[in-house]
Amino acid sequence: MKPKMILKLAVDIGMTAALLLLMAYELVGQAAHEWIGIGMFVLFVIHHILNGSWIRNLLRGRYNPVRIMQTGLVLLILCAMAGLMVSGIILSRHALSFLPIKGGRSFARNLHMLSAYWGFVLMSVHLGFHWSMMMGMAKKFFPKPSAVRKWVLRILALVIAGYGVYAFIRRDIGIYMLLRSHFVFFDYEEPLVFFYLDYIAVMGLFIWIGNYVCVGLRMIGKGQCEGKH
Repeated sequence: MKPKMILKLAVDIGMTAALLLLMAYELVGQAAHEWIGIGMFVLFVIHHILNGSWIRNLLRGRYNPVRIMQTGLVLLILCAMAGLMVSGIILSRHALSFLPIKGGRSFARNLHMLSAYWGFVLMSVHLGFHWSMMMGMAKKFFPKPSAVRKWVLRILALVIAGYGVYAFIRRDIGIYMLLRSHFVFFDYEEPLVFFYLDYIAVMGLFIWIGNYVCVGLRMIGKGQCEGKH
């Protein structure tokens, strides 16, 4: 594997880990949440620098259904990150507390919640659009085809997605995405591992959805799901 690809993979893994940590918010502490958020933003910038060729080619080539959806997802994620950055700066009480910002906290709190939960879902779907590429990389470690392994992985993915539906409802993620609640509920007596298992399952659900939406669009437009971004 080329060094640049290894760096891309490391950045993407770091962003995924940071995304999950950020969803815990109060459970990891406000100061840690802010610093992890800054780290996430830095990784996001590095991710786009490493994928500069994709950005430069936005106005080139033919747009099939897969590419249209991928581009739309990236733009929506960019909007979510912009919302998180602006609202995070306003709400900061630790990492950026030295900035002379006053007022707007109520608006920033709503924007932060909206951007965080939509960003979480959109990034998971985006990851699903690249799932075939990641599976292709994994096959290098298992060069010998196995029908049993293939079906075990498919069943496991279906189980994770099914539990993800339950966790999505149990954690009220849809309610937060629609701003039907202006405060996120955290059970401080719950072991943190259970919280993360639920959110990993929800992420798995939207990765699964993204992968199969991509497969469907590829069948329509004969595009590629793995893309470069």
